[in-house]
Amino acid sequence: MKGAARLAASADTGAIAAVVARAAYTALRRYPPGGAKTWSRTNHRGEPVTLLEGPAVTAGAVTGQVVAAAVAARRTVSGAPLPEQPERVRVPLGRNDLALTVAGLGGAGFGVLDDLRGSAKRRGLRGHLGALAHGEVTTGTVKLAGLAVTGLAAALLEGGEPADVAINAGLVAGGANLLNLFDLRPGRAIKVAALAATGIAASSVSRAGARLTGLQAVAAPAGAALGLLPEDLRERAMLGDAGANALGAMLGAAAAHALPRGARAGVLAGIVALTVASEKVSFTKVIAATPPLNWFDMLGRRPPGSQTLADLVPAQSGRRQPGRHRREETKEHRSRSGSWFSYFFKTVTRREP
Repeated sequence: MKGAARLAASADTGAIAAVVARAAYTALRRYPPGGAKTWSRTNHRGEPVTLLEGPAVTAGAVTGQVVAAAVAARRTVSGAPLPEQPERVRVPLGRNDLALTVAGLGGAGFGVLDDLRGSAKRRGLRGHLGALAHGEVTTGTVKLAGLAVTGLAAALLEGGEPADVAINAGLVAGGANLLNLFDLRPGRAIKVAALAATGIAASSVSRAGARLTGLQAVAAPAGAALGLLPEDLRERAMLGDAGANALGAMLGAAAAHALPRGARAGVLAGIVALTVASEKVSFTKVIAATPPLNWFDMLGRRPPGSQTLADLVPAQSGRRQPGRHRREETKEHRSRSGSWFSYFFKTVTRREP
């Protein structure tokens, strides 16, 4: 497949992943497993958000990856000379496609466990490992062990020498854990994922003979994440452990496939350094204190102290302000109506006295 065809295939993969993620999110919001309350959490503003974005982004990313692999395999078979074509064409997934799929599903599965059964009493590596030292097995500890197993399985599927397997396992497990540490503000984890995907794609393009390998590897997770970015920025949903772990694991698997050993070792060292630093330093405070990072972090978000149009209309019309849950239902109705196009893109900011 030539460069232009690979570029088009990557764009198609990203688009498929985004469409599937949006469709899955809509279906899950309408028919939430276990009821909407099971997936409802309170964000940094004290407002309710849903964790259903996580399973939806995983569905989009994995589906996009599988469809892309199937299409690529069929194109390869159809391009073979006629006598070599089998009567029944099988479309197996490649080792890298399997690695990405296992990484995404494993990250999401163990993330859902922590989302639905986890406790806020124990946080971070130190909290969970400290609990384990006292004989307490938290869901966070189970998740960490599960991510390690997921990373090893994906690395073995990717193949390579023992050193490569060790590095790749660390990329998958470490990437899953690290991206989850950024899911503390609207859109932040998805923006970090997009930057990571851009770096993987760019580094592989810069290498001779890379054939856009990195771009093809990150197309599905990046497309799914960007497809649900508006919901995240509008503070209606968040990735949660399921979505952040899945995206981080898939990006780790993409890096394992696309980058040379030296670059992979450097990325793994960076992941370890940031993870250790997160035990002592608040990423949110560092971002807020760094103007360029703060600008990027706030890009597309509601400013502090702002209200949406749905919040202000009842107050301006003289009617009693509805309760929090009624406001969320009103927003849900308006988000489905084309006549409220401006609601998707504009917020009304209230000046603090």
